[in-house]
Amino acid sequence: MIEKNPLDTLVSDGGFCGIFRTIGCIGDSLSSGELESLTPDGQPGYHDYYEYSWGQYIARATGAKVYNFSRGGMSAMEYHTFAEENGFWGDDCLCQCYILALGVNDRHVGPIGTIDDIDFDDYNNNAETFAGYYGKIIQRLREKQPKARIFLMTMPRDDRLGFPEFTSGHTKLLHELADRLPFTYVLDLNKYAPDYDEEFRKKYYLGGHLSPAGYLLTARMVMTLMDHIIQENMDDFKQVGFIGTPYYNCNEKW
Repeated sequence: MIEKNPLDTLVSDGGFCGIFRTIGCIGDSLSSGELESLTPDGQPGYHDYYEYSWGQYIARATGAKVYNFSRGGMSAMEYHTFAEENGFWGDDCLCQCYILALGVNDRHVGPIGTIDDIDFDDYNNNAETFAGYYGKIIQRLREKQPKARIFLMTMPRDDRLGFPEFTSGHTKLLHELADRLPFTYVLDLNKYAPDYDEEFRKKYYLGGHLSPAGYLLTARMVMTLMDHIIQENMDDFKQVGFIGTPYYNCNEKW
């Protein structure tokens, strides 16, 4: 039997993403609605327009409060300092759901590493690799919001990205983390999204970053994959309304 691609039919209203009322998006320029300008003399400019980010398209589709814990150029290594400086670990920034979309810039920072680089008992012992820094983000989120649902985004197939070993290692790591950790899921753009080839870029890119239409398409792909995961794992999501509260239903998965 041929596996059906959940992205064959995109949701536009958020589908079951609407069960989350607070969502945090941790990422780089592609999570920040970055638009790329270009002057007549060839000077590029890079501008984070958060209202065009896929996270804010999700907010408008679902009515949820979506936080952009992101900035152009962000890496997993840098995120810890960035979050500290901006108060993103604070109680007022806690969410029911987090989407992690990091990896593109980490190709230039250091090795991908493996799941063995993560000390699941003490993140202070994690190795100085993408795996170590990325795992630490998840561990710190769990420390603050233990029952949050966490979605890990793989990188789409883009012939301009290069570093194929990093991309494949990134995808493998995210699936291993989802298998290891509770209430953690993979938004597998690498598997399900279309190729980000020349034809795709003509439609959805503005320079080296997405256009407003590209960010809207990304939002619909993210919502569709989340909707698909929720429908396939309904027991995991029955109690999301209690996340961040002292309450739960002892007869259901928690």
